[in-house]
Amino acid sequence: METVTLSVPAVHCHACQMNIEEALDDVAGVDSCSVDLATRTVTLTFDPEVVELAEISEALGDAGYPVG
Repeated sequence: METVTLSVPAVHCHACQMNIEEALDDVAGVDSCSVDLATRTVTLTFDPEVVELAEISEALGDAGYPVG
């Protein structure tokens, strides 16, 4: 497992947090995620043998929260 923290500037409310969590729930290989509204970051743990970070970033972007 690998843990990373991504900057997601479009995060600003609890609805954003829920949308991100739902989007990442659909990505195979993502074990957990935590959204920090104050710092506008997403910390997640994933299995790099199952999913690449680029795929996770794409899923976030598709949900309206591009990694920046």
